Amino acid sequence: MYVKYVLGGLLAVLVVMATGFAVTPTLDQRVSPVSFDETLTLGLTGVDVQEAQDEGYSIPQAEVFYSQYQYVIGYYGVGQAADHLSERGTNQQFGRPLAVFVTDYANADPALTSDDYLVARNEIDVGWVSARNAHFVVDSRARTPGGAAVVPFGSEAAAQSFASEYGGTVVGWNELLSRTGRQGADAEQRLDAIVTNRTAWADEQVSETETLDDRPVSVVVGEDAPTLAAAIEQAPPNTTVELPAGTYDANLTVRKPVTISGVGNETHVEGPGTGTVLNFRAPRSAVTDLQISGVGPNGSRSIADVGDDEWDARIRVAYGSGDSAIRFDNATGSLVSGVHVDTQATGVIMRNSPGTVVRDTTVRGSEEWADGFMGVLAMYDPVVVQNTSIHGGRDGVYTHRAEGIVVRDSRMVDLRYGVHEMYTSGALVANNTMRETNAGVIVMTRPRGNVLLGNDVRRSDIGLSVAGTSSFIVDNVAVNNEIGISIGATRSLARENVVVRNGLGIRADTLMPSNEVIENDIVDNEVQVGAVRGPVRIWTDERGNYWGPLPGRDEDGDGTLDTAHHPTGDIEGALLEADGVLTLRESPAVGMLRTLQDAVPGLRESGIVDNAPLVEPTHPQTLAKLNATHP
Repeated sequence: MYVKYVLGGLLAVLVVMATGFAVTPTLDQRVSPVSFDETLTLGLTGVDVQEAQDEGYSIPQAEVFYSQYQYVIGYYGVGQAADHLSERGTNQQFGRPLAVFVTDYANADPALTSDDYLVARNEIDVGWVSARNAHFVVDSRARTPGGAAVVPFGSEAAAQSFASEYGGTVVGWNELLSRTGRQGADAEQRLDAIVTNRTAWADEQVSETETLDDRPVSVVVGEDAPTLAAAIEQAPPNTTVELPAGTYDANLTVRKPVTISGVGNETHVEGPGTGTVLNFRAPRSAVTDLQISGVGPNGSRSIADVGDDEWDARIRVAYGSGDSAIRFDNATGSLVSGVHVDTQATGVIMRNSPGTVVRDTTVRGSEEWADGFMGVLAMYDPVVVQNTSIHGGRDGVYTHRAEGIVVRDSRMVDLRYGVHEMYTSGALVANNTMRETNAGVIVMTRPRGNVLLGNDVRRSDIGLSVAGTSSFIVDNVAVNNEIGISIGATRSLARENVVVRNGLGIRADTLMPSNEVIENDIVDNEVQVGAVRGPVRIWTDERGNYWGPLPGRDEDGDGTLDTAHHPTGDIEGALLEADGVLTLRESPAVGMLRTLQDAVPGLRESGIVDNAPLVEPTHPQTLAKLNATHP
């Protein structure tokens, strides 16, 4: 290929493109709010919105029209909108806000429930008002399922009346922006806070449940009682029922805090092949050092007769009421340790049992994932899963509304999903190993503040797949997958990941260009990165990513190349291996094209730009072990 021909073509393209667009974006001042259903939404989590809709609560909303973004962004929560508008990087990615509208409660007769949730008694009269003309009640008792609510009004008198009745202060739009801007923490601070908090909490739960394995023995089965059922009936609370080596029939419900302890795999608790083997209904219950089989075959239950009005009743019945080796219901602070489970259904179910710990345990499920169910299932409260091996079955760890769960130092192999988070925020999934899955970790249903840290996923369809907002994908290894990392989350951070030899390295899977993707080693993938349609994504925050030994210079010695890298662009995508690529990239024609695209959003390619690609990798030792050096 001859570079001069390409340069000539680029100059021609520049002439055509420059005549086809206006350089300064404008917006008709008569812009009006759109139906909220037509917006791309940010703000409160999926579970918060579901709960509000189910209970009839009102969530203040906002709509923002941005100068460099073709879609209208809708926010569940006016405070969340103000927070996003105040964040560093919002203007760079979306452009300046051309119009902001907020919910107007002036004629909606807003009130609070006995639990201080905001409701609109005249819901049909909830309208829209320009944010600059609105009056906002802050620091009142009003809240939504997601926390404190900022309540907007088109009338100052209506705002003052609400504040008089329910507390708070009335402020204008500019003051609201300044308040949220001062309160916001950057991504690194939020990441450190979540990791520190959840790690300390998990360590505390592990320490507190260790005592359950040291309870005094009150009954020995075969010596003091003929059966396990008789031994449990006889045992005082807070003592241990000891099972010597042997096989014991069980299909029991335990309603007192006791520990059932064996001597390892030589102690075999066998169910009848129907239902759950051990069902605990008391806090601080424990099962240690034994194996369990004979679990019923039904991972889920029929939802045909579900009559509960709660929005997630079907999920609770279908997923949380199936057969399992061990079930904890309202069993706070319980323990599973040193247990080996063989099951065609679920291994361990925990419902409304916060602080329960599953550790040093093995669950073996079905050979075909469609024939099995969950290794460990947690619903409604945070638990700890650590040093646990799950092989086969549907999902290794499945969560539903288990906010703050910690899954760490575990291994999941040959499943559909290693860790499957549904309606779960604030989770820490750290230092796990996943192999041969449809997805190593998959986060769904618009959660917030999840951390995927230090996981290693290989030979899977997708390594890590993250939805929601304000989440963190940090220091993971994704190797030899069809897709290394799929980022469907918004306002999230992907940093210091090693993404090597995948079919597609990283996929930007959201229309919103609001993520920080920096200091990753993206090397030797068949296709380095891909992006769905939409605006350009800037994957740089002073420093970008390592793409291999790209041609270019680092004149100031800051460790980054002086020329931007466009991994999804036609020029570099087609010419990285061609003679003269450096000359072409640094040519005046290409420079003019890049400058014009930066000035005119309509000319930008839908893709990814790294303005400061790294000269050296972030994890050189890991790349050396993988023998991965090429772009």
